[in-house]
Amino acid sequence: MPYIKKEERQELDKLLQPLIDFLKTKGTEEVDGQINYTFTRVLASLYKPRYFNYNRAMGVLECIKQEFYRRVVAPYEDKKKEENGDVY
Repeated sequence: MPYIKKEERQELDKLLQPLIDFLKTKGTEEVDGQINYTFTRVLASLYKPRYFNYNRAMGVLECIKQEFYRRVVAPYEDKKKEENGDVY
């Protein structure tokens, strides 16, 4: 769950903003690979080689995916459904 203390968010945001700004300069064909590389490096650097740790990392990625869908994608889809009509 990404709901960490505001103080921790502020610290992390200061570090992340230059990376985000850099990634925004990348083209459509490059940015996904750049993001993949970034997250792979972070996870590989933090989790020591053990199945237990790899399993934890996969769980973190799954939670990121679900949170992104719930907070970003689903509201976007709801808005488009209202604008364009439901498929069903």
